[in-house]
Amino acid sequence: MEKKTVKISVPYEKAGLSAEGCGAELDLYTIERHDNIELKKRPAVVICPGGGYEYCSVREAEPVALRFAAFGIASFVLRYSCVNKKFPTALLEAAQAVAYVRNNSEELGVDPEKIMICGFSAGGHLAASLAVHWKKPFITEALGGESELYKPNGAVLCYPVITSGEKRHDGSIVNIAGSDYPAEIMELVSLEKQVTADVPPVFLWHTADDGCVPVENSLMFASALAANNVPFACHIFESGVHGLSLCDDTTAGYDGHLNPDCARWFGMAVDWIKSR
Repeated sequence: MEKKTVKISVPYEKAGLSAEGCGAELDLYTIERHDNIELKKRPAVVICPGGGYEYCSVREAEPVALRFAAFGIASFVLRYSCVNKKFPTALLEAAQAVAYVRNNSEELGVDPEKIMICGFSAGGHLAASLAVHWKKPFITEALGGESELYKPNGAVLCYPVITSGEKRHDGSIVNIAGSDYPAEIMELVSLEKQVTADVPPVFLWHTADDGCVPVENSLMFASALAANNVPFACHIFESGVHGLSLCDDTTAGYDGHLNPDCARWFGMAVDWIKSR
């Protein structure tokens, strides 16, 4: 296993955004290739940690990347710009991160047609945002590439923030839409309203009694996916606190993060990724 970090360059001003305080990095966890290992190109996952768009959670970053890598999936952790960085700042960084992995797929040992994006909580909102917006002009015009370069081949969404409506996680939405809630931005960040047939396949999981990001976020997104004939898997576990990450003592911040029932999500997600 080799780890290195690269900077993700985004022309923020071209998108009408301030570059002040911005700067995304991508941690690369690549699996060494050897002559006696047959598989030369692996599926990959770009991981977006949660944190309410205020910070990038360490519990949903490297431990998750290492776990995916242990199952033969090349892993990349995006440390995106947070704290009052308005939409689409982080989204452009996520798009550029996927493009980086795709452009360097040969060197990284990655199958360029099997690049997934994975996100937790607010990071789930970021991952889902790329899944719904990847071909929008505001991305392609700002970054200058063909839309297919930025397209994730699938999205793994873990207790994601989805809506800017009644069931929203207020802190996440305020951090990217602003306290004045401009209507056009509020519409773009309410992702259940942005689903089309162009969205790649999605794996979702949530707990029914999540007290921070209501389960309706995932249910509304799943309903929109179904309405647009987008393939998806949706797993709703009966009980569990928000921010479970891997659900075991690898990532537990306190006892509530130990949840053997919900821990099953990871094996399900690995099987789902490898079936694409």
